[in-house]
Amino acid sequence: MKYINNYWEDLEIQLNASIFKAEDCVSEIHATLEITDPNLVVEDQFLNVQKALQRIELNNIFDGANLIWKRFFVSDAANQYSYINDDSHTINSIVQQPPLNGTKVALWLYYIRGNNNIRKENNNLIVQRNGGNKYIYTTQLHIPLKNEYTETEHIFNTYIETLKKHNSSLKENCIRTWIYVQGIDNHYKDMVKARIASFEYEGLNKESHYIASTAIEGRYSKTNSLVLMDAYAIEGIKGKQIKHLYAPTHLNRTHDYGVTFERGTTVDFADRRHVFISGTASINNKGEIVHPTNVKMQLARTLENVNMLLSEAECGMNDVVQMIVYLRDIADYSLVKSFFYKNYSNIPKVIVLAPVCRPGWLIEVECIAIKKIENKKLPHF
Repeated sequence: MKYINNYWEDLEIQLNASIFKAEDCVSEIHATLEITDPNLVVEDQFLNVQKALQRIELNNIFDGANLIWKRFFVSDAANQYSYINDDSHTINSIVQQPPLNGTKVALWLYYIRGNNNIRKENNNLIVQRNGGNKYIYTTQLHIPLKNEYTETEHIFNTYIETLKKHNSSLKENCIRTWIYVQGIDNHYKDMVKARIASFEYEGLNKESHYIASTAIEGRYSKTNSLVLMDAYAIEGIKGKQIKHLYAPTHLNRTHDYGVTFERGTTVDFADRRHVFISGTASINNKGEIVHPTNVKMQLARTLENVNMLLSEAECGMNDVVQMIVYLRDIADYSLVKSFFYKNYSNIPKVIVLAPVCRPGWLIEVECIAIKKIENKKLPHF
């Protein structure tokens, strides 16, 4: 893994990137952009972000890699949406989860280098073809029905129809979802009920499998939408390429307490393993919150759980290419920031304000890892 850390003083932006490169194959780059001066007015913060994106492209910082998607973490989606331009070649994900360094916006970026077979089908769908597979990235699924059950139901129905158009299904091809719920303390349960119903209809249950996921507080730019979803699927993926992670010594199965997602999922290719760790919190294998009210101890247990899931995938923190850290209480930011920037300074990361689905959880962490493997019987990424 190669890491890039650039600070552009004129833009007051920090770029952190991880580059996974396999011999004569497609390279993958995960990067974060963070404004470092919260005193910049909102127009300048978004303008500097656009300048940074142009600088990456024009200066070939990533050797001409293609940008697949951008996730904007913003402090006020309704008022800041207009500052975000629709790019003709990429798709955007925009979620109100304020960056906790006091700025208006931070970004997670995903690039591919070595494959130009990429097509944007509409403003929230982009398809990449490589190695006999088709990689389907979908963002900003929402419907303003003002009811979290019916919104979730509609979102999944829409996504299922999109997958069908690409000869795919929720059960066989969807690898990862991110679900954002406005007012999660009040609206999470009915979102879960609708997700369960959609899954059962598609044949996903505790006897088969679920999908790696994060379901957390987040708002869309349209304030009357309660639920928002991004997703990632692979057409052509074979069941033998996919493995689900459990870490049973530390975590219980999610269906034990009435929710339906996998703790983590791995996808193997001829040259690499992708590992998607779902939103993970301070929990034990009985489904109980560990260290209530103590964010420092919850942080330690959360990372212990993440490490156990990674080790089950034969990975470690040195294989992690990006990380999103969610905090419930802004007052915990200083402690958490100090820990991550001391211990994991190279990993591209964003720390945002986003309450978890249980009020007792003060912190949640999700991440993606990529590990070099060799299995010539599998298709290349």
